[in-house]
Amino acid sequence: MHRLLWLPAILLVTALAGCNSMRIDDYAETRPALDLFEYFEGKTRAWGMFQGRDGTLKRRFTVDIAGRVEGDRLTLTEDFVYDDGEVQQRIWRIQRTGEGRYIGTADDVVGDALGEASGSAFHWRYVLRLPYGEGTVDVSFDDWMFLQPGGVLLNRAKMKKFGFTLGEVTLAFVKEQ
Repeated sequence: MHRLLWLPAILLVTALAGCNSMRIDDYAETRPALDLFEYFEGKTRAWGMFQGRDGTLKRRFTVDIAGRVEGDRLTLTEDFVYDDGEVQQRIWRIQRTGEGRYIGTADDVVGDALGEASGSAFHWRYVLRLPYGEGTVDVSFDDWMFLQPGGVLLNRAKMKKFGFTLGEVTLAFVKEQ
């Protein structure tokens, strides 16, 4: 009898898991093609915002990014300035592991970040350890980046904890000349 009670819950979880229909291969023919290392080498600036799960704006920020490429390794130093005056820095170390495949690390990333690129798209998944109250909380990020004509790179990331969406981060990157 208990098994019958679990059946609707299992079906719901299975259906919700299937809702993420975006696949990196779907973007293979899109242009302009995004070369992650080429785009982020040098200086880049980004403007972003965090929205809660109900869509309300919670926080805005800017990011100044310095990128250095050495062979199959990209180091990104990101300097964040939030609208409340808080500043943060994250240093990504990204390794190209094959055609369109990447692994990244940063001090506040739990384990490895896994990335795939195809056409104008880049998909990046990782767990980020964020300050929360007197401690920290680990949240999953599911990032999608799309290079636009004219060189603007748009990024939309969903933040989740225990499978529940906490909010979304949106960024617009512009390469400095």
